[in-house]
Amino acid sequence: MRRIITLITDFGLRDPYVGMMKGVIATLCPEAEVIDLTHGVPKYNVVLGAHILKISQRYFPEGTVFVGVIDPGVGSERRAVIIKSRRFWYVGPDNGLFIPAAFEDGVEAAWVIKREAAGIPSDIETFHGRDLFSPAAARLVCGADVNALGTPIKVEELIRVDSLPRKPEVVGEGAVSVGVLYFDDFGNALLDSSLKDIEELLDVTYGSAI
Repeated sequence: MRRIITLITDFGLRDPYVGMMKGVIATLCPEAEVIDLTHGVPKYNVVLGAHILKISQRYFPEGTVFVGVIDPGVGSERRAVIIKSRRFWYVGPDNGLFIPAAFEDGVEAAWVIKREAAGIPSDIETFHGRDLFSPAAARLVCGADVNALGTPIKVEELIRVDSLPRKPEVVGEGAVSVGVLYFDDFGNALLDSSLKDIEELLDVTYGSAI
């Protein structure tokens, strides 16, 4: 069975943080295959990161462990969690980042990561991606019992985040207002509303002449 860990962060690639996380994973689970989903999420944009993860996870094989570090609450009392859905695992901050994806796939269970289970001592409390999430994900994908890595919690206790897509706002006859989340490097705009909702409100079909 392939042991896949997929990373999504807001780190960018200028600094060594992504490499450090991969180094920890390689140390603890050399057979793990690490895939970079993206490290270009705008800083601290949990809602956008959650949406990107939700629309991307369908392209990954069952058993993939998604590690997310888009974490404006790092260094605070926010929890580090492991979430199990029908086909996937999610490891990262309890800030809503994984909620849309996990619930779309069928969330099953959740755990708070035990700090001692990470197994890598650190004198830096603000790099949980390296010191908590990566070790937990590596041990999980290499076969560790999730109950040894975390303490079970109720799924209902997980922090929620505003989910996308949002309903477009009708602003006039034949007109709706939608938000642009970001532009990719090809100039394509990712909207905060679904094509289906826009089509229904405007009574048009994508690609048809107006």
